[in-house]
Amino acid sequence: MPDAFPSPEYHPQFAAPPYELAFPEPPARPAHPPRPRPRSDGENPPALGRLDELRPLRGAYRLQRRVPALTALGYFTLFLVLSAFVPSLATRTVSGGLTTGLLLGLLQVPVTCLAVALYEYSARRRIDPLAGRIREQAERGAGRGGAR
Repeated sequence: MPDAFPSPEYHPQFAAPPYELAFPEPPARPAHPPRPRPRSDGENPPALGRLDELRPLRGAYRLQRRVPALTALGYFTLFLVLSAFVPSLATRTVSGGLTTGLLLGLLQVPVTCLAVALYEYSARRRIDPLAGRIREQAERGAGRGGAR
């Protein structure tokens, strides 16, 4: 009686592929093209956005990201720590059926809105004027380069 499940050596379609087909060599990575050197005849336009011009903008962006994010995350962490380590505070009733834990959880929404408002305020007050000055400098520099 023939076997219902013959072994793979009798059926080449079930045999493993050769090693070269199963594990091909990865393609070689192309080398990076060399950077063009600045021309010494003065035909290159002036470099816009030098590092010293962008440093205050980077610092303002960094501060803008950190303060609202730490505000929202700090409140949420405080809520989690109080809920985990002081459960008697979370189960205390404030009024009616509202517990302190539920009230603190519901306050997460206004705190997040406050973080968004703080982000918008700092963007309008610090980031936009710096970015506007750099944009004006870049436009003036592009105007000089185009007039040659």
